[in-house]
Amino acid sequence: MNRSRQVGAADVGTMTDAAIIKRSVQDPESFALIFDRHAPHIHRYLVRRLGAGIADDLVAETFLAAFRRRKRFDPAYPEARPWLYGIATNIVSQRRREEEREYRLRQAYVPTTSEASHADRVVTVVTAQSLRQTLFDALAKLSARDRDVLLLIAWEELTYDQVAAALSIPVGTVRSRLNRARKLLRENLSSDPTNAIEETLSNG
Repeated sequence: MNRSRQVGAADVGTMTDAAIIKRSVQDPESFALIFDRHAPHIHRYLVRRLGAGIADDLVAETFLAAFRRRKRFDPAYPEARPWLYGIATNIVSQRRREEEREYRLRQAYVPTTSEASHADRVVTVVTAQSLRQTLFDALAKLSARDRDVLLLIAWEELTYDQVAAALSIPVGTVRSRLNRARKLLRENLSSDPTNAIEETLSNG
């Protein structure tokens, strides 16, 4: 009996996300592997969207919602991460005010001289901070739907198809929203907006 359980657990580790989720309908404990595989990515995304202070709670909320909806997961998709990003994005959408507040807090942050002990470090930090202020201001002006698409692509490197699956929208809609968001950001940034977001916010 114990040996059978051990073999089963080992088999789960080599299964696709879709297979694990299907199995979890009968064996709920196996869903924990979905958390182990994808929680770090979802946590990073939520930190970037709403800040570290609330991210832990929202990761738990995301995976609890995923667990409850696991019977509705489409097995045609072998990987669950886009589905999880979709759930996390829906949670962010319920907290738009917190997201905008997070952007304002990041805009207001000014590094102290102790954080930049060398002259070249001061120049680098001040330049990066200036871009952050411009970027967060531009992000706040985007519509919520356009911002969701842009950040899933820029931060999480999802493909158009994955974003479409995550947000339950056609690929054509992903493209139009991304183009609209890029156009608005390009008015405020000298470089490609997607690259600017990734480079400027790579540390959260």
